[in-house]
Amino acid sequence: MEDGNGEITRREFVAATGSAVGMVMAPGALWDGARRSGPPSGPVVLFQGDSITDCGRDRAVAEPNQSGPLGGGYPLLIAAQHLMARPEAGFRFLNRGVSGNKVPDLDARWQADALDLRPDVLSVLIGVNDLWHKLMGQYTGTVEQYESGYAALLARTRRALPDVRLVVLEPFVLRTGAVGDAWFPEFDQRRAAAARVASGAGATFVPLQAMFDQLTARAPAAYWTADGVHPTVAGHGAIAQQWMQSVAL
Repeated sequence: MEDGNGEITRREFVAATGSAVGMVMAPGALWDGARRSGPPSGPVVLFQGDSITDCGRDRAVAEPNQSGPLGGGYPLLIAAQHLMARPEAGFRFLNRGVSGNKVPDLDARWQADALDLRPDVLSVLIGVNDLWHKLMGQYTGTVEQYESGYAALLARTRRALPDVRLVVLEPFVLRTGAVGDAWFPEFDQRRAAAARVASGAGATFVPLQAMFDQLTARAPAAYWTADGVHPTVAGHGAIAQQWMQSVAL
């Protein structure tokens, strides 16, 4: 109602404003209700490996689908894409990578950090430290020990979780920073070993070395890996893209 001068009264203005605020807040109320309906209960996707997977994750938080515990690398990028594209699927993404790990380190913590989590999809990237630490005189493991230990780890996983989908990412390096001639040809032998392990375990194999080699035609190696081993943001993006092209969830 207007007053004698054709203006809306103060009471009517307050009422109209309150109604509008209520309309704006309604979606928030719906979101709060959705959050109260409970955590996601769909497939569990677990990422395992060394620092490339770890990527500074927050170990103090255990809940799935959180940016802190997923770290700042390819697991976060993969999770973000799937959670955005398919909210109805209820995916639960977890990261249990640990910086510095080799195959024996994975084996030592596998029960608590993998089998007990009962993943539906288990993605593993391991191998660079198995050679790097050897070159630094901190480890003596051979290519044969890498292959047999890795194969035993995945066989153990199959026995405990017969229906799990295994994903093996190919170890990779680029010739820059810490990576020089001393890495070869043994690193290539370890890449081949990882491919054989994947085949023997019935795992999906995600090739990465050729992809990174091809990317160096677009930008220098240091653009993709800061030290030849650890990916940059662009490098993690490339891994995430290759993973999603190879693994259909």
